[in-house]
Amino acid sequence: MARPPLEVEVRGGRELARISRELRRMGDGKQLKAEFGRELRAVAAPLVPAVRASIKAIPADSGHHSGLRARLARATRLQVRTVGKQAGVSIQVDGRKMPNHQKALQAYMEGLKRPWRHPVFGNTNVWVKQEPHPYFYKTVRPLGGASRVAVNRVLDKTAQKIT
Repeated sequence: MARPPLEVEVRGGRELARISRELRRMGDGKQLKAEFGRELRAVAAPLVPAVRASIKAIPADSGHHSGLRARLARATRLQVRTVGKQAGVSIQVDGRKMPNHQKALQAYMEGLKRPWRHPVFGNTNVWVKQEPHPYFYKTVRPLGGASRVAVNRVLDKTAQKIT
């Protein structure tokens, strides 16, 4: 069963939906649609390396790395949707991009799920309790306000071009 991604979304609500509808109605608006998507992506893009850096900064208590931080960083992505009810910009650490037995680890590491036990480097004779190391929301919350303002600027700019 695929786990939902750990994500933060910036939605423009009715304004984004309205602009999306207008862009679809425009027969020759392909260039404006593409520009709209590019601009939304550009204003949210700085959040992805910030989340990845936060993930890579999670301490390894043993000093050894299993590759978990690298896998979480690779699962971090930006998604821009300019059509439909799901229109918006989201930053995700997507568990579906993790190996089968690690699909929920992004939520465990963030502390959204209770701490878990695991064998130390596969040694089933030695188990440890893994405490959470919040990395996602502490990174995106401070940047979220500025991102919302930037997304609203893109919405306003595109709305002016449509009218």
